[in-house]
Amino acid sequence: MKAYRDQYASVFNEGRNVVLVGISNDSPEELGSWLKDEDFPFLFASDVDNDGATYASYGGGLRDNNMVDSRAVIVIGPDGRIAGVIPRFNQVDPTAYEELAAIIDDVTPEPDGP
Repeated sequence: MKAYRDQYASVFNEGRNVVLVGISNDSPEELGSWLKDEDFPFLFASDVDNDGATYASYGGGLRDNNMVDSRAVIVIGPDGRIAGVIPRFNQVDPTAYEELAAIIDDVTPEPDGP
């Protein structure tokens, strides 16, 4: 997830009116500690108490042990609506960032002029 964080400025258009949520089976305590320690500029949601139902509702799949197979990433646009979902975000795959950037660019176009 560090690669994810480190691409924030370029992929997320400096976070301009976009909220990003990653869903995993990690506990809220683990996620909170991780977010604080690593200074991630986005949100994580825990699906540990919901047996993956929240994750599945966004198109994610579960492994045989009922753990999330990969984080689902949800992009919420400036209008507060879901702009896009990546059901299986692979943080080490550069093409995952291209897909994410395309969703964000759709809802946060570059401003005109300097």
